[in-house]
Amino acid sequence: MKIVAIIQARMGSSRLPGKVLKKIKQKTILSHVLNRIAQSKNIDCIVVATTTQKIDDQIVSEVNKHGFNVYRGSEDNVLDRFYQTAVAYSADVIIRITSDCPLIDPEIIDKMVHFYIKNNYSLVTNAGSEMSKRTFPRGLDVEIFSMDVLKKAFHQAKLSYQKEHVTPFIYEKNNNIYYYTNKENLSQHRWTLDTEEDFQLIKKIYNEMYSGEHNFYMGDIVQLFNRNPELFNINAHIEQKKVK
Repeated sequence: MKIVAIIQARMGSSRLPGKVLKKIKQKTILSHVLNRIAQSKNIDCIVVATTTQKIDDQIVSEVNKHGFNVYRGSEDNVLDRFYQTAVAYSADVIIRITSDCPLIDPEIIDKMVHFYIKNNYSLVTNAGSEMSKRTFPRGLDVEIFSMDVLKKAFHQAKLSYQKEHVTPFIYEKNNNIYYYTNKENLSQHRWTLDTEEDFQLIKKIYNEMYSGEHNFYMGDIVQLFNRNPELFNINAHIEQKKVK
């Protein structure tokens, strides 16, 4: 069984263009994401799925610089890009992560992969389409599913929004989905990177906790917020973009 983590990344972003190559502590957001995911003990292969657009040559250069795999595909049909990446790297199980999560937690990834393997769900997620079931901070989002599930979505998804995103079809057409939850509801935390305010918060977290090693995880960051509750104010007003 080959477990492949696929990270979507591109330079285009309506709210914060070029966000994945913005730097914190002299390193790009993308490099932070990749190095955190690389700590996972349950991933066999990490691939960045970017586009064939000229502007995303920068993404390819950054990925190559850090020694990770990259695949280039459609800009608008992200489902196609994602599926072709999985095929190219012979994935049996896919872990979907986005490149705007520089606080992604490898310990959570490993726990979720272990749960997925031990059970028989079509998709295991700590994010998902039902916001009432979210208990993890936004920005630690992980979705795990099989190649068969992805293949079905690729061949059967017809609507534009089902192709512009990877998993809407799976959520809509599948009743065998497990929402992986945390004991404490931490869904009030927003640690994803979509706006300048998000960037300022993440930069503050890194300034407090990063000294050259990615040795701080969800619990450590929550403790930082407990000590400095004013951190919530930086991006509390930001609303997550909706899937169209």
